[in-house]
Amino acid sequence: MRAVNFKDRRRFLRGSLATGATAALGTTLLGTNKLLADDGPRSLTRGDAAILRFLAAAELIETDLWQQYNELGGVNGGNPSYMAALSNLDEDMPQYISDNTDDEMSHVAFLNAYLESKGEEPVNFDRFRTLPSSKATGAKQIGRLTNLMKLNVDTSWYRRYRSEENPDDGANIGQALQIHGEPAIPLNDSDTPPNNPAPVPPASNSDRRMQAIANTAGFHFASIEQGGSSLYSTMALKATNLEVLRIVVSIGGSEVNHFAVWHDKAGNAVAQPLAGVTDPETGVHFPDFNSAPFGGPLFQTNLIFPEPCDFIGNERLPPCSIIRPTRDALAGAVATINFFTKELLFLGQSDAFFRKVMQLAAAADAAQREIDRDR
Repeated sequence: MRAVNFKDRRRFLRGSLATGATAALGTTLLGTNKLLADDGPRSLTRGDAAILRFLAAAELIETDLWQQYNELGGVNGGNPSYMAALSNLDEDMPQYISDNTDDEMSHVAFLNAYLESKGEEPVNFDRFRTLPSSKATGAKQIGRLTNLMKLNVDTSWYRRYRSEENPDDGANIGQALQIHGEPAIPLNDSDTPPNNPAPVPPASNSDRRMQAIANTAGFHFASIEQGGSSLYSTMALKATNLEVLRIVVSIGGSEVNHFAVWHDKAGNAVAQPLAGVTDPETGVHFPDFNSAPFGGPLFQTNLIFPEPCDFIGNERLPPCSIIRPTRDALAGAVATINFFTKELLFLGQSDAFFRKVMQLAAAADAAQREIDRDR
């Protein structure tokens, strides 16, 4: 499908987000908290408030990284060479990047506005926007929450969803490929030389470097969104109020949709005609997953739907195709922050930032559904 113009609501949302003001966006978009406050009880259980606060924090983190991708490679991105390399994965990549960015912004806006409507404090990370921006053409020179310029991308999701095993039951599913210390956005214009058309296959070291960075982004997109899919499924099990449950499962469905798209696009980096790219600076290699020694169901690039696996630990039940993992140990709030940290997404962040996000995460994981609560 060819790219289409943004709908008005997406343009409005993106234009309304002033840098560093994400937390305030909810009130701006909804006009007044009265839109929500008049609907049902004002109070939330402590657990429900903790769940929503952590999800707002996670969405702030996601919004920050997606804004960086969008500035450089979105449909109105400012780095044509990076956009060309991303488009080798799929011609609609710039449109999808912009839409994903809009979605995450809307999640932050809604969750913070909903918290305020119930008398709870919204989440604001403005004081932690201290990390540097890329120096490549198109990047805004503003403080960031997240690092995209040196990542260890977790690629285990690729094999997990092709596997018949379930990490919740102890399955240890390894990495599909090794991406260590690789940028997912260009560091500067040397990484994405202006007017580089990103030929396929890449012809020069400069071409290969640029494509390896775009390929890393493709795998990172899916890595981030599969984490969101599991996180929302895990948090839903803790919600007490039915309206809170509705919010969690509804936004979670959007995260699943994102993952499905990025799962498909990442496979194009490791399939012909693009397969075989090696970054000449870091040595990160993107092999052909459809050929030896790879191949088979764990690597086949067009197998993007979750394979059925054991579920809920009952051997008498047949395998079922599901989101996985969905237990706190691997998919809870603390696990999410640990996952982000291991990927180096917070490289350079302050101790105060880590204390804050881990405090929010621990509170969310401690939430329990209150069965007798009047809902």
